[in-house]
Amino acid sequence: MKPRTAQKIAFGIFLFFSLVVFVPVVSIIGILISKGASALTWEFLTAMPLDGMRGGGILPAIVGTLLIVLCSISVTLPVGVLAAVYLNEYARDNLLTRIIQLSIVNLAGVPSVVYGLFGLGLFVMMMHFGVSVIAGAFTLAIMELPSIITTTRNALSRVPASFREVSLSLGVSKWQTIYKVVLPNALPGIMTGAILSIARIAGETAPILFTAAAFYVPHLPRSLSDQVMALPYHLYIISTQIPNMPEKITYGTALVLILLVLVLSLSVIILRIFFRKKRKW
Repeated sequence: MKPRTAQKIAFGIFLFFSLVVFVPVVSIIGILISKGASALTWEFLTAMPLDGMRGGGILPAIVGTLLIVLCSISVTLPVGVLAAVYLNEYARDNLLTRIIQLSIVNLAGVPSVVYGLFGLGLFVMMMHFGVSVIAGAFTLAIMELPSIITTTRNALSRVPASFREVSLSLGVSKWQTIYKVVLPNALPGIMTGAILSIARIAGETAPILFTAAAFYVPHLPRSLSDQVMALPYHLYIISTQIPNMPEKITYGTALVLILLVLVLSLSVIILRIFFRKKRKW
């Protein structure tokens, strides 16, 4: 077979599998837009739910989702980054670090419902947080730690070793080298991990089912100790538990959740582009 022919065949195979991934995503978004766009009114986005959630709006669910996501990522991001810095820059290859790395791999494979039960036992019952934003945020933060640690370690390991060597040769301490040289150059990769975590946190239902979400709360949360409505759980409820729910409200809620994740992800992507432009390699 001629090299050019083999190249065309390989290109066709890669294109086919790319379409296998791309077409279902576009189809899902198209269905949501066609069936749910008519529900996206100002009242739907800013009003309280009425008539057993068959009318009114979904503002409490939007605000509750934002609170849970922001609180969760504000906990898991610094903890995950610091853990990754220790494992990549300080830790030696010994029994302790191998146990930690094995634990990270195992935590990444634990089903989300197990994290929900863990959060229920630890934060809701043992620590007496109750079913609240803070309990749900801590549960989701623990769930996302493996992802943040793994992506951050990969980002740190891609920073050229010569950057560290030059900095240390100038008499800069190791921590200052990490803080001033390594972390700024690894920030785009760290932001990639944050994007993936935000998307997963915003869409999780099982962990918040036990720790944060309420069936119906017709007001905005007043503190982090309150129960909240959240879009994933709200979508589950109106899809399965409420009879005669208008179809456009169900699909409209799903579309709002997709758009919310998109807006949050785009915000982090803009930050990633900004830091990538400042990177020196």
